Parts: sequence; C-alpha cells; structure tokens
Amino acid sequence: MMNETYLEIRKTLIEKRDELTARLENITGGRSADSQEQAQELENSEVVDALGNEARIEISQIARALERIKNGSFGICVNCAKEIPIARLKAHPFANLCIRCATVAEQLNR
Repeated sequence: MMNETYLEIRKTLIEKRDELTARLENITGGRSADSQEQAQELENSEVVDALGNEARIEISQIARALERIKNGSFGICVNCAKEIPIARLKAHPFANLCIRCATVAEQLNR
C-alpha cells in the first residue's frame, strides 16, 4: 500500500506528465499556411526540436517513476537499494538514485 506522500508525488507526476504531453502536442502541431509564418517556424525549428526532446525525456522519466510506484520499488535506489529520502523525492520525483549514488554517477560522467 502506498503512503500518503507517495500518493501526492504520484498525483504531481501525473499532472506534470499531462502538462508535458499537452505542451509536446502544441510543439509538434500543424504548420501555418502563411509563408511568412512558415519561414519563422523554420527558423525556430531547432529550438522547438530541443524543447520537444526535453519534454519526451521528462515524460519517459515520469513513466518510469509511475511504474516504480505501481510495482512498489519507488523510493529505493536502483544502485545501492537504500531508501531515497522523501525530501529528495519531493524535489525530484523521478529520482531513482539516492544522493550518494547520484553524486558518484555525476562525478563519473564528468
């Protein structure tokens, strides 16, 4: 059974997923029929692509967090299997590493 904090985090994740999905749909929506607007849209396409990619990545992270909540592994570090502090989960709800393991991973990626 999920505790109240996890239910709140789950609700936040679902709201964020829905917001990002709507934003992604707006980003990837139809192109304008006006040629001047089409030129402006092409100019902005790199920015739009980057925003779309960021949204897709975050949606994927949210989906994995929701799956961990569903299967009971949410809040457990995937690296060391220690509990991830609630404060970290509230600040970064799709975190799957404890602070220690996240710090080590960040140092290795430098």
